[in-house]
Amino acid sequence: MAEDIKKKSKSLQKAMMKLNIIEEYYAKMIIQFSNKTRLKLYRKIASLMKNRFSLMDALDMLHDTASNGGKNPGEPLAIAIASWGRALNNGKTFSDALKGWAPARERLMLSVGDVSDLESALLNLIKVTEGSTKMIRPIVGAIAYPSFLVMMSVLIIYAIGVYMVPPMIDAAPNVVWRGMARDLVNLSDWIKDNWAIAFASLPIAMAIIYFTIGIWTGKIRVYFDAVPPWSLYKVFTGISWLLALSALVKGGTPVSTAMRALRRDANRYLRERIDKTLVFINNGDNLGQALDKTGLKFPDPEIIGDLKIYSELDNFEEALDNLANDWLEESVYMIEEKAGLLNMVALLSIGAVIAWAVMGTFEMQDQITSSMGSGA
Repeated sequence: MAEDIKKKSKSLQKAMMKLNIIEEYYAKMIIQFSNKTRLKLYRKIASLMKNRFSLMDALDMLHDTASNGGKNPGEPLAIAIASWGRALNNGKTFSDALKGWAPARERLMLSVGDVSDLESALLNLIKVTEGSTKMIRPIVGAIAYPSFLVMMSVLIIYAIGVYMVPPMIDAAPNVVWRGMARDLVNLSDWIKDNWAIAFASLPIAMAIIYFTIGIWTGKIRVYFDAVPPWSLYKVFTGISWLLALSALVKGGTPVSTAMRALRRDANRYLRERIDKTLVFINNGDNLGQALDKTGLKFPDPEIIGDLKIYSELDNFEEALDNLANDWLEESVYMIEEKAGLLNMVALLSIGAVIAWAVMGTFEMQDQITSSMGSGA
């Protein structure tokens, strides 16, 4: 076993000496944008360390596999491992070695394990990342399909207003339209003149929400956090934050220190919540009390109530970890329910639009017929 590791170490040492800047840059792009690849690698490192391999020995073995015994050293994964090995040889910690290869949040969580228990830190990181990823699919489903149906509604209204209504107007130019027929004619006139606004309004609104959802703060934001899509973002951010906090606290980091560490990688939305919470923590309140006193209802009123109790327990670290994982499972189910509700509302809305357009068309036909009869 020792000789095998030695051979693999020579292979890794050789790869570390031959790292190409362009290949390394390309490999960084691949690894940084592939959560699945990184997590798989972290899991393998943790598994080897659990079997009493050192970090460097684990990297040696993984590099041998990734490079096919040194025959393909240009593979992105092999380049990544070689780069990490070089950084470790230069005296850097594993979290520092990952700079440029992994998000700041991951490096932050691993920095705790660098000096204590890297294996546990890796496993905690995997759990947090997988938990956050589990939230993304139902959130995308809750937004994408209703948005698609809204755009379909706009398209249907445009088609009716441009291709169906004008010929009927031309057939009876002297008719004074009433009721739904008049509304349909007015809509037809508007959409012919403002079709660009009709089609661009939803994409523009979604773009504004997307670019401001992580930076909009203040009292008004608290009210918007109760309705989609802001409520979905609040849930996602709250769970990601609580999972990361529980992992750091479980690794032996005090709550206030963990909060400050998470603040460094936070956007304005989360930073506001952390800063206001830290004010009360510094005044002697526990985590639950501090979150409650901010008045921001973050991450969730029920979670805040639980944290008020758990913060006073001796096994707070374990309770916080269980709370974060339980909330994750509940929230995925809750978001899927909300997605179903939003989808149903969107389907009913598009059905109502079609029904209104059909009824308006029938009324136009009736009024055209009446006008011809009276003219006769």
